[in-house]
Amino acid sequence: MQRPPQEDFSLKETKPHLGGGKVTGDKLTSTYDLVEQMQYLYVRVVKAKDLPGKDLTGSLDPYVEVRLGNYRGTTRHFEKKSNPEWSQVFAFSKERIQASVLEVNVKDKDVVKDDFVGRVMFDLNEIPKRVPPDSPLAPQWYRLEDRNGNKVRGELMLAVWMGTQADEAFPESWHSDAATVSGADALANIRSKVYISPKLWYLRVNVIEAQDLIPGDRSRFPEVYVKAILGNQALRTRVSMSKTINPMWNEDLMFVAAEPFEEPLILSVEDRVAPNKDEVLGRCAIPLQYIDRRFDHRPINSKWYNLEKHIMVEGEKKKEIKFASRIHMRLYLEGGYHVLDESTHYSSDLRPTAKQLWKSSIGVLELGILNATGLSPMKTKDGRATTDAYCVAKYGQKWVRTRTIIDSFAPKWNEQYTWEVFDPCTVITIGVFDNCHLHGGDKPGGGARDSRIGKVRIRLSTLETDRVYTHSYPLLVLHPTGVKKMGEIHLAVRFTCSSLMNMMHMYSQPLLPKMHYIHPLTVTQLDSLRHQATQIVSMRLSRAEPPLRKEIVEYMLDVGSHMWSMRRSKANFFRIMGVLGGLIAIGRWFDQICNWKNPITTVLIHILFLILVLYPELILPTIFLYLFLIGVWYYRWRPRNPPHMDTRLSCADNAHPDELDEEFDTFPTSRPPDIVRMRYDRLRSIAGRIQTVVGDLATQGERLQSLLSWRDPRATALFVIFCLIAAIVLYVTPFQVVALLTGFYVLRHPRFRHKLPSAPLNFFRRLPARTDCML
Repeated sequence: MQRPPQEDFSLKETKPHLGGGKVTGDKLTSTYDLVEQMQYLYVRVVKAKDLPGKDLTGSLDPYVEVRLGNYRGTTRHFEKKSNPEWSQVFAFSKERIQASVLEVNVKDKDVVKDDFVGRVMFDLNEIPKRVPPDSPLAPQWYRLEDRNGNKVRGELMLAVWMGTQADEAFPESWHSDAATVSGADALANIRSKVYISPKLWYLRVNVIEAQDLIPGDRSRFPEVYVKAILGNQALRTRVSMSKTINPMWNEDLMFVAAEPFEEPLILSVEDRVAPNKDEVLGRCAIPLQYIDRRFDHRPINSKWYNLEKHIMVEGEKKKEIKFASRIHMRLYLEGGYHVLDESTHYSSDLRPTAKQLWKSSIGVLELGILNATGLSPMKTKDGRATTDAYCVAKYGQKWVRTRTIIDSFAPKWNEQYTWEVFDPCTVITIGVFDNCHLHGGDKPGGGARDSRIGKVRIRLSTLETDRVYTHSYPLLVLHPTGVKKMGEIHLAVRFTCSSLMNMMHMYSQPLLPKMHYIHPLTVTQLDSLRHQATQIVSMRLSRAEPPLRKEIVEYMLDVGSHMWSMRRSKANFFRIMGVLGGLIAIGRWFDQICNWKNPITTVLIHILFLILVLYPELILPTIFLYLFLIGVWYYRWRPRNPPHMDTRLSCADNAHPDELDEEFDTFPTSRPPDIVRMRYDRLRSIAGRIQTVVGDLATQGERLQSLLSWRDPRATALFVIFCLIAAIVLYVTPFQVVALLTGFYVLRHPRFRHKLPSAPLNFFRRLPARTDCML
């Protein structure tokens, strides 16, 4: 299969004309400076008064048509109203203006042909310019004219000005780019929007015991368990070992709950009467609003809850009978954990749920979404290929969506967004999609899904502070036929640090909140809870207006990335080999030393070896000094561009068709026969876990490599400075003292050990790995 040349997948640095040219060195000075200025003609239609009647009854159904050359925008119409109020804004891109006169017509809505009421004309050369943050332009009353220029009855309140996309009227205005879109829902679906993820909590249900249960058959020992349901999540305890009417469990069940809490926690105590037959002994519903919240590891008081039993009487009618059965539980919302809804490799937020535990921000992330070029056709409209592209960016709890540019393979957005940063070791994700809901895609039975064009991930710790990065990123998508470049997206990124000391201090802090280490959750629990969290986030955002659809949220959150893939497994294997390659190279070099391949080098090694043997106190200072010198030496070749998807690293450029067929196969598999399907799914499940472990091993090795690579400039600077200090301290400290202190520290009593990871371990876990470059 023919592959495009590798250079097509490369990252390209660009020099766009940002902020209207307000550049000082490598920094920009205006408030909307990470995008190119786009000029727009704005028309604000406020209201009209004293409009004449046009129908036989003397009534009027007025609306306003704003016409500029071939572009035409209309307001909504009012029925039988001579003093209507619209308060709508129209924006016409200056690049597409092909007329010298702006025409604002007032018309009467009619069944056959709309009647002309009057108009106001503007010469484009006389329209004033407004530069934000100037005060908004005040609207004025204009007397209507007929087609011959004569004054007629009626007045129209308007404001007309030239501005940029930084104008406050820009987000909610009608755009000439959307001239082919009609309908309020479709227009709302193309405008830029900001979404906030729901606040997620872990709900811990500690089921302790139950009392005075009344089983239906008292001649047998009951086999009782508790089933808990929250929304679409259902968990159950094991069957109680005490087979009495007072069973005990003392078992924890974990759920994900989202504010605002819409559904209660439903608990039912059930008796396993026979295989596939259970009898409900009692049930209770607990609203989450009244459940205690815990911010640390302190115990929460337990409570007794009454159980209600439901029986059927009079056909379908339900009747509740309250009796003395109770259940003893400890319920609380965990505020000390971070609810993981993203892949741990690409997390954009690591804060605990409880806002009381948040620390102050360390900086600001600014993203300018400039444009895209060479986008692939995504659908066919009226017999020709077209693409209606928009971008989605996700960082922390804030999602942003740009406006949709209609029918363009080179859309220009030039929209700028800002996020607070609380941890530098986080990742922002930007995705590009094709809008399939503009031309009837939302009709019942349509089943349209917005198509993915590609995405970009940028790790903040790989960015230098206060530097503006302007790059064109390739948009890569893996298809069953292989990796395909869908175009390029042009971004401008700047990470501004508010306190360098606070940011450096973050490198010694645990990556996740303390509760993850004091009371850790199991890997199985985390996988299940992450799946539930992504489902809740996608469901809540799909209910916004306009919706951020499920396929968009799942693609941005990397749902399904844990599935088995021969390609990913091979890529992780080669990553490990790349890490071990350094050790192998050292072994080969040492073998050459032993075999006197280079006599001069061998003699120098003999002299060094003799010195270190005679003066062992120089061993550790020499090692750290050598690492310090290597780090300083590599500074000249530090990476200057952020990392991006690497098709060769991902083994996507030479994947076998059969491997891709396996990767894109459904789960469970759709390949016959049944017995092969069962074995195949089992193999994929096991291999998926092996793949994850191999990837984690590769990540640890790559973090070691990144200590001196300046991939994270702040982390490498900290390590290089530490090596210099360590070399000096170890030089003046006797080796015996260092050895004794090290041994006593390693063998210290458990009383002096902490459950939280040490500062060196926290520092190591924050180092970047090549996971950011994995496709």
